[in-house]
Order: sequence, then C-alpha cells, then structure tokens
Amino acid sequence: MTSPIAGLHAATAELDPPLAALDLASLRANAADLTRRAGGLPIRVASKSVRCRAVLEEVLGSGLTGRGGFAGIMSYSLREAIWLVGLGARDVLLGYPSVDRSALAELAADDTLLNSITLMVDDVEQLALIRAALGSDRVRPRICLDIDASLRIGPLHLGVRRSPVRTPEQAAALARRAADRGFEVVGVMTYEAQIAGLPDSNIAIRLVKKASAAEIATRRGRVLDAVRSVVGPLRIVNSGGSGSIEVSITDPEVTEVTAGSGLYVPTLFDDYRAFTPRPALFFATPVLRKPTPSIATVFAGGYIASGPTGPSRVPKPVWPTGLRLIGTEGAGEVQTPLSAAAGLRIGDRVWFRHAKAGELCERFDRIHLVADDGTRTAVPTYRGEGHCFG
Repeated sequence: MTSPIAGLHAATAELDPPLAALDLASLRANAADLTRRAGGLPIRVASKSVRCRAVLEEVLGSGLTGRGGFAGIMSYSLREAIWLVGLGARDVLLGYPSVDRSALAELAADDTLLNSITLMVDDVEQLALIRAALGSDRVRPRICLDIDASLRIGPLHLGVRRSPVRTPEQAAALARRAADRGFEVVGVMTYEAQIAGLPDSNIAIRLVKKASAAEIATRRGRVLDAVRSVVGPLRIVNSGGSGSIEVSITDPEVTEVTAGSGLYVPTLFDDYRAFTPRPALFFATPVLRKPTPSIATVFAGGYIASGPTGPSRVPKPVWPTGLRLIGTEGAGEVQTPLSAAAGLRIGDRVWFRHAKAGELCERFDRIHLVADDGTRTAVPTYRGEGHCFG
C-alpha cells in the first residue's frame, strides 16, 4: 500500500495545521477501481461518505449527474438532497427515511425536487407523516422501499437494525399501502451491512458473508416479485456498498450499486480482500509538547468514528511511521499523546487516517486537494459551506 503522504506534506508545507488533505491521484484510482468492480452497473455515490461538493463533482461531473460509471447520489438527509438538487443533481435517492416536515413541504411545492428526489420508507407510519407534511393528496412523490438485508440464524441477528420490512408479504403490504396513499413506488433497496461493512479479517467473517450473500439473493428475488405484483415494474433495485460490490453485481435483478467510502478508503477498509486499498484522505496536526523524550503530544486529533466504541474507531497515526496512541489516553479532545516519538520535535506534523470516510469532513471546513504535480486547491466541505445535515 503506497502512501501519498510525502506529496501531501510537501504541498501543504507552508500551511498551519490542523488540516485535511486529499490526494487526487489516489481518489481517481479508487473511483476507477470501483467502476471496474461494478462490472458495468451504475454506481450511486453515497454522499454521507464524501460530504464535500467538490469531490462529488470530481466523481459525478460539475452537474452532479454522473459520468464514468457513476450515476446519481444516495443522500443521507432530505435537506441535503434539496440542496444538491439546487446545485444540479437530478437523481437523488434518500438512503434513510425522513420526518422533516418543513423539508417535505418544500419538496411538495417544487416540481424539480419531486422529479429529482426519491424518498426512502419502511413503515406505514412514515407514509402517514409524509402525506400530512406534503399538504396535498394530489402530490405524488416517488418512494423506494428499504428491505431488511440482515442475516438471521435462529435467534441471531447478523447485520444492522434498519428496516422492519423483511418478508415478501411485508414488502407487498407496504407497497400496496403506499400506492393507495398516492405514492409512486419506484424501487427497492437492500443494504447488506454485514457484507459491505465488515472487513475480511478472519475465516468466520468470510463464511458469514458467503452465507448472507446467498440468503439475501434468494429472498430479494421473492421480495421483488411480491412488490412488482402490486406496483408493476421498478426503476431502482439498489444494493451493496464499497465493500460488497462484487456480491451485489452477481444478482441480475440489481440495477445499481452504492459506494462512497471506497473513494477515500479510511482505515476500516484496510482488510478487505476484494480490492487494494489506496488511502486518499488524511489529516495533519502539530506537535505541541514533549512530556518525555519518547512521547510527543499533538493538538486535537480525537476524531472518533461512529459505531461500537473500541480501537477500530480511533484515528491512526501513519506518518512518521511507528507512532502509537497511548492506551490510557487515546485520541483526545484537544490533545493526543503519541509514543515512539523520539524523532519528533515541537512544531513537527503528524499525519493521521480516520476510521470512517465522510465523518472527517465534519471536523474541517476545507480539504486541500493535491494533484500529481504538487499543486494545491482548497475546497469547502459541507461544513465549510455552512451546512450541517446531521
């Protein structure tokens, strides 16, 4: 795994850290690899794993409409989706339900938004809330049904807790209620988090992934048949994530895959066997003090990723090599001590990788994009553009 940090370090040498920097060559190589892995299926970009408009434009084109194998956006917030449509996006699928009543009212009042955004639902109560917020029975929003893709083995639930809709009967019933309430059911999504979100770190995980892939492929087919029997043909059958593209594309029913984290490649993606990780996004922070000759304390750094707390969710110091977090302190709110730091002096930089992808952008208002020739461009993150979508 070749690191681009030397180039990022040189290109940002006169800037005061903390700062975030992105290697454009690595980003583009990752985008090309995702396209190769998708085998011709369009890739919908998961915006939560990017959270930077300039990077979305790099992947999708300046109009955010798609190019080079990428098509459409999976948004994590209706407010975000409305903003992206205002910037030119015309195919935005919400990855999660929304109960933002004022945003839903805004959606109902704008034909461009209605024609560009597909809502996600998995419960009849969501249908009632959405219909009330729309303010008119004549508005016919597009919706996609979120189907639980977890693996059940007896009492064991292997996967995330997302949708309550699991069986073909449940999916058909929800589709029927949606159609009766004036919604246009256009798609079905199955996100296999237990495949896409787990690294291939041991044989037990690999066996669970294999069993889960077989189970969801069979069940998804029955769900799709049931939904189509109620609403007719579907435009969207969405599946997968950066870590499970190869599994998703084997099902001929799937019309598109989703990926986002595979563009930045955070540390949680280091142990996948399906692709070679090329880390693209890093952050640097300065050494503030030396409490002992072998310990250096850097500013901030406590950018803990979401998910179950533990070592996998903390940022990893990667340059200079050999540095380690101290177990009794970890990564701190305003300072982070590092051991094996005899070679560091006050004012030096330490470069880190984050555990997850887009979450790092909530800590910085800009990213420095660094090209092969060392030229640097500062672009705002969502935060830098004054947006916090949750």
